[in-house]
Amino acid sequence: MAKAIRFHTTGGPEVLALEEVQVGDPGPGQVRVRNHAIGLNYIDTYQRSGLYKIELPSGIGQEGAGVVEAVGPGVTSLKAGDRVAYATLPLGAYSDLRLMPPDRLVNLPEGISFEEGAAMMLQGMTAEYLLRRTYKVKQGDTILFHAAAGGVGLIACQWAKALGATVIGTAGSEEKAALAKAHGCDHVIVYTRENFTERVREITNGKGVPVVYDGVGKDTFMGSLDCLRPLGMMVLYGNASGPVPPFDIGLLMTKGSLFLTRPTLMTYNAKREDLVASANALFEVVLAGKVKIEINQRYALKDAAQSHRDLEARKTTGSTILVP
Repeated sequence: MAKAIRFHTTGGPEVLALEEVQVGDPGPGQVRVRNHAIGLNYIDTYQRSGLYKIELPSGIGQEGAGVVEAVGPGVTSLKAGDRVAYATLPLGAYSDLRLMPPDRLVNLPEGISFEEGAAMMLQGMTAEYLLRRTYKVKQGDTILFHAAAGGVGLIACQWAKALGATVIGTAGSEEKAALAKAHGCDHVIVYTRENFTERVREITNGKGVPVVYDGVGKDTFMGSLDCLRPLGMMVLYGNASGPVPPFDIGLLMTKGSLFLTRPTLMTYNAKREDLVASANALFEVVLAGKVKIEINQRYALKDAAQSHRDLEARKTTGSTILVP
């Protein structure tokens, strides 16, 4: 029997339980993957808590890396023994063995370990679409990236620096600020003791920035709008502090004809060709040494509940993995 983390009701981390599950042979259009490492992401907590509605009972997790054990009838794109990684639905990455659709898997280059693959796919491809597709960061841009010491933040700030941007990051402590500074941030604002809106205006000589990348949500949203220059873009890609409450859309007009988007990785990588291009762009910058993947926490699969507690308490930095 395989082992997987499942939950039967939404709630706190305590609803997560390690269960034995039956994983049979892959059917038509399926492959069986043995996970070697699993990624932990904030979206997992949204699904577990009920913020994002899913059908219960359910597995959990969207990111992992491992080896194809078997392929079902009609599958020609992969074979047993292939190293693969993924960041996708269906849920169920928190497991040692699972069935997957082959079109959602990408081949993992030999130069990247399973742990790195599991730690980088969702966060790294999120950074890719944010910086290269949602707002195309270019040489000379000054950008603001919230939670710069988090998993997406550390990757995105390094990548933005490689693209030629001046990177302003925010962090919740001096230790996290130092980590962000070592990973591409030119300026780091410790938001627990500084007003980040005022500091951004100071750094930019009152002009503001063309884009704010905000995965924090409720606590930073309104201040982020005030960091933007006229015609700037507010990219709200997560809500770690809670969802943004309804607001008067007329504020976007009065604050400088601003743009607002709420993108998701699943939309940006819905097409197979976009998924492959995003993954390849990520692999390229990692293999070139432009982006280093920081795995700062490791938990056994059975300790998934504790990993959620630590993530939500903001005790983690960089990427976190679960090990089956």
